[in-house]
Amino acid sequence: METKDLDIRDLIPQRDPVRMVDSLLRVEGDVAETCFTVPADNFFLDADGLLAETGVMEHIAQSASAFAGWRTRQSGAETPPVGFIGEVKKFRSHRRPSVGEELHTVVTLLTDFDGILVVGAETQAGGRPVAETQMKVALESER
Repeated sequence: METKDLDIRDLIPQRDPVRMVDSLLRVEGDVAETCFTVPADNFFLDADGLLAETGVMEHIAQSASAFAGWRTRQSGAETPPVGFIGEVKKFRSHRRPSVGEELHTVVTLLTDFDGILVVGAETQAGGRPVAETQMKVALESER
């Protein structure tokens, strides 16, 4: 299902300057895809102008959050859940993206149990791998 018309601010609680997802592109079952273009004023840029690995991890976490927000909205909730990274496993960085590159991240929901999501994620930019990981995200219950 394409989701391009949704405002990302309705799906994730993060706001500028730390928002790391531009849009949720699609959702198909337990798989979602997001995108993010790295701006020149990004909070996670290193002195060399490249996105730090922590920025890539935050982008992946917010991608999982966008997926969780979409799922929550589908169930009738008005506000997106707040998520916290609980664990990062098997993080592998292939390269660090530069300003202007558009990241595409595919998040696969592996487990959803009692507010804890376990996701696998792969991020690419320009058709080249950036990173992959598994992550646990704890969702805060209704606010």
